[in-house]
Amino acid sequence: MTLDPTDRRILSVLQMQGRITNAELAERVNLSPSACHRRVQRLEEEGVIAGYVALLDARRMKRPTVVFVEITLSGQADEVLAAFEAAVQRIPDVMECHLMAGTADYLLKVLAQDTDDFARIHRQYLARLPGVAQMHSSFALKTVFRTTAIPV
Repeated sequence: MTLDPTDRRILSVLQMQGRITNAELAERVNLSPSACHRRVQRLEEEGVIAGYVALLDARRMKRPTVVFVEITLSGQADEVLAAFEAAVQRIPDVMECHLMAGTADYLLKVLAQDTDDFARIHRQYLARLPGVAQMHSSFALKTVFRTTAIPV
């Protein structure tokens, strides 16, 4: 799908203000409300807009501790990777899981209440993941910035 400048303006606004009304969005991007609605529908149908969410404040949700966990598996066979990926998706505290190129096979982003809570997560979930040979955890001291907006 080719995105024109109007599509890009729509996407930029929606990434920052997902609850904006269609009338407000149309005004911001210089379209009629009906034309704006059609474009947003097309962007949704084409999968460019994958969904809408509420972004929660981790501190207010009592999950201020960010831990990045590098995991090296015991092997690279498809069944080892598949078993790990299926299991890690069931851990409620894991916010992201990335298959990596480099020294670690996977990089996880985990949110915890504090170091004691991370110890619980480690014991209850991470230490039981299938195929894990090594695990290294790094605690973020400060989040300098965070965004969910993709450049359009």
